[in-house]
Amino acid sequence: MMMSRFILMRLLLVIFASFSGYFILRQIVGDHEIAFTGFVGGIMIALVALRFEEKINDASLKTVVGGAIGLIIGLVVANLLSYPLVMHFLDNPYLEISTYLFMNCVMGYLGLSIGMKKADEFDTEWLAGIQAQHKEKEEEELKKPSKMVVDTSVIIDGRLSDICETGFIEGTLIIPHFVLEELQHLADSHDPLKKAKGTRGLDILERLQRERDIDIVISDEDFTHIKQVDMKLVALARRHNAKLLTNDINLNKMAKLHRVPVLSINALANALKPAILPGETIHIYVLKEGKEDKQGVGYLDDGTMVVIDEGCDHVGKTIDVVVTSILQTSTGRMIFSKVKEGKKSDNVVSVIS
Repeated sequence: MMMSRFILMRLLLVIFASFSGYFILRQIVGDHEIAFTGFVGGIMIALVALRFEEKINDASLKTVVGGAIGLIIGLVVANLLSYPLVMHFLDNPYLEISTYLFMNCVMGYLGLSIGMKKADEFDTEWLAGIQAQHKEKEEEELKKPSKMVVDTSVIIDGRLSDICETGFIEGTLIIPHFVLEELQHLADSHDPLKKAKGTRGLDILERLQRERDIDIVISDEDFTHIKQVDMKLVALARRHNAKLLTNDINLNKMAKLHRVPVLSINALANALKPAILPGETIHIYVLKEGKEDKQGVGYLDDGTMVVIDEGCDHVGKTIDVVVTSILQTSTGRMIFSKVKEGKKSDNVVSVIS
């Protein structure tokens, strides 16, 4: 398919060049028979151009630039030399055309040939200077502090300020005004849980404003034509070429579909969790009974749920369990285990009187 298209483009070039040569010469001389010379000349020019294209594909960029500069200089010189001859010595229109064609072909070829051969001798300091300036601009862009649009879920999570204090997140945090309204709505809620989340979110923002390495920008930008808050966050991140900081799984997927970079504190926390392999022993407090018969449930310090087979009899105690399998989900991981066999008196410590 590509080959046939390539051949078609070459054929169209030959046709265009030949007919252009015919009509141009006929317009100048007005003779139909002589105009066929332009037709043949157009074909020859097209073939020369195609041959030149094949050779130039293997040439370096410096050689191509040198050849282009030489060709331009050669054509300028050819016309400067031809014009006085045509004006003062040649009265025949055929001789005028022949002189222009001969001088342009000869001088253009010489300029092209010399330019390509002498390209390595050109002073390319100016080109190196341009490349250096471009590289400096790229480095400056990389050094600029990153921008992050913050979602409500990250603010009420409570861990953002602690992470910022460690220096792992720096730059500018963009807080949309509609996110602040959502926090205020939660803080004014009659539901104690929602009220606590909203209040904690506002407190977190107050702590972040005191951070020296973090700039908090309250954005009043709104997208009235977009109704969904998630899509507004994605649109705001794209407008500022910023990353999206969120713990919302659905928003995370939506942002990735729109090619917006996403940072997730939950993903960071999962990556920092210590590796636990099947067969290892965990010392854990059994908090409650599980959903299945005779199961117990406990939690590690990082919040990972541990399901303990035959652990319902040990609720309220700290025991040793052996990891049997690990289930990784989009929200985190879940560990399945069983009570370690042995002398339970050595391993079990009662924590409830």
